[in-house]
Order: sequence, then C-alpha cells, then structure tokens
Amino acid sequence: MNPQGGKAYGALKVQQEELLDSLNKEFLESPKYSTDEDLAEKLELFKKKYMEFDLNAQGDIDMKRPANINPPQNILLSKPNCLNYKNIMALKRMLEKMGAAKTHLELKKMITEITGGMRETINYRDFVSMMLGKRSAILKIILMYEKMKEKEDLPTGPAPKKTVADLP
Repeated sequence: MNPQGGKAYGALKVQQEELLDSLNKEFLESPKYSTDEDLAEKLELFKKKYMEFDLNAQGDIDMKRPANINPPQNILLSKPNCLNYKNIMALKRMLEKMGAAKTHLELKKMITEITGGMRETINYRDFVSMMLGKRSAILKIILMYEKMKEKEDLPTGPAPKKTVADLP
C-alpha cells in the first residue's frame, strides 16, 4: 500500500472510516457508556486521532520489534482495525510529535494498562475503552494537551512598533 495517495489509498481510508463508524455505533448503543455526556463527539475525536496515525488501516500498537525490519519504515501491515508501529521507539516518536514525550517504561505501562497484561498490542476497541474508562490514562492526557494547543492563537504579521511610553 502506497501511503502517498491515489484511488486505492482513498478507498482504503473510506473503508476504514466505515469500519470505525460501525464500532463507534456499538459504543453508542452500549448501556455501559450511555451515561457519558457528549459520547458521539468524543468517539468522533477518537476516530480522527486513530485514523491520523493508522495510515494503512491495519496493525496494532506493539511492544515487540521484528528482527528483520529497517527502523526508518515505521508502519507494518498485520491485523485489520489496529494501529501498528514496528517498535516502541516509533511510538515514542509519535507521542513526541504530539507534544507528550514518554519514556520506554511509561509506554510499556500504558500498553499493559490498556490490555490488562493479556496482549502486547492495542486495537481500536481497546483504545476507545481506555479513553472512555474512568481511569486516568496517558492518552487522555495527550488528547487534553492537544486540545489546549489548538486553542492558542498567536498573532500573525509583523510586530507592532513600540514607542517610548511602552518601555518599562
């Protein structure tokens, strides 16, 4: 799959969005999450964030690094409906780009917290369950900081000229 674009890539993203919409519908109909306010908005935000980093619509967030993989390529095809990074270092780079740098141990703890220690991978259901859960998780904090970062609008254009009266 070529992540640079084209008809096949567009069709894949549409298919992925339909799949994630069907999963979101399950969460909306679930009595467990019926008390959450703004649930539809939250699920839409989670879907967009998930799709932003899942360029090929397949894979999982993974703690294992395959032995025959070159480090510059950071996305690997594997299972459908999962976000996949070849190693934990690629996940660290993703979080650094989002403005929330984490250590190797913090990332391992996050994956273990989400899956309950049963698996070493995170799929979309795990991601949404973690985000809607009552426990404070690392990804909740990341999304909160991203939302705060979006609100900061810096003035554009040249700086205004200062006068002597403006000096301290």
